[in-house]
Amino acid sequence: MFMPETAVALLCGLAAGAALAGGDGGNETAAPRLGQPIEAAAAARFDLNVFPDGRGLPPGRGNAVQGRALFQAQCVVCHGEGGRGASAEEVAGGSEPLTSEWPDKTIGLYWPHATTIFDFVRRAKPMTSPGSLSADEVYALTAYLLYANRVIGEHDEMNAKTLPQVRLPNRDGFSGVDAKAPPRLAEP
Repeated sequence: MFMPETAVALLCGLAAGAALAGGDGGNETAAPRLGQPIEAAAAARFDLNVFPDGRGLPPGRGNAVQGRALFQAQCVVCHGEGGRGASAEEVAGGSEPLTSEWPDKTIGLYWPHATTIFDFVRRAKPMTSPGSLSADEVYALTAYLLYANRVIGEHDEMNAKTLPQVRLPNRDGFSGVDAKAPPRLAEP
């Protein structure tokens, strides 16, 4: 049975909820006023997008010789000697192609772009301190991973110009989306 008191209570509750949620009487474009504005310098720390064509790569450089030492110090405990796998996936040394029943999804067989390696390592590694590596260290680790997968030479330098030029064997194995880089924050 419908009771007018129930309808009034429901409407009052909805109005109170809207007021507490920061509603402004129907203006749906109003911001909820959460947090505080971020300074451009602080926002730049989170502007990490790296695209297949190299957009977003920072200055820096490294080669597989430098990367091997970093891999031994930071990565071998999880990814094993030469990236052959341990408690984490193997990242190098795969032999089973993607068309096999049990394909190896190593960098050399699966990943489409060398810049994706840089992007992932910079954001997520090392596991105990993600984002703590310098650009030079990330370029060196990327170079080592490419070398371990027999894609580049041991002394080939990876940097913002050379890394996007590296062609991985599975480059055409994915359907691409031409994502546009987000607009950069204007300098104050």
